[in-house]
Amino acid sequence: MNILSWILFGLIVGIVANSIDPSPNKSGVTGSILLGVIGALVGGLLANLMFGITVTGFSITTFLVAIAGSLLLLFFGKAMRRV
Repeated sequence: MNILSWILFGLIVGIVANSIDPSPNKSGVTGSILLGVIGALVGGLLANLMFGITVTGFSITTFLVAIAGSLLLLFFGKAMRRV
């Protein structure tokens, strides 16, 4: 994927993850893009390590893995702020 695709994919995933998250603290467009892109990377790494799922290109599996990674990042971010 080229950089524009990553940004668009990250924006969509970040918006979906922020809408699933029940907290009132929502990030802006830049935060949603970063959350989605980093969440896709984290989710892809964990999916590969745990389940052997290779994440290449766009599919419903990569979309769900990216959302799961983004929600995991949101969870750990909240846990770190509480400490």
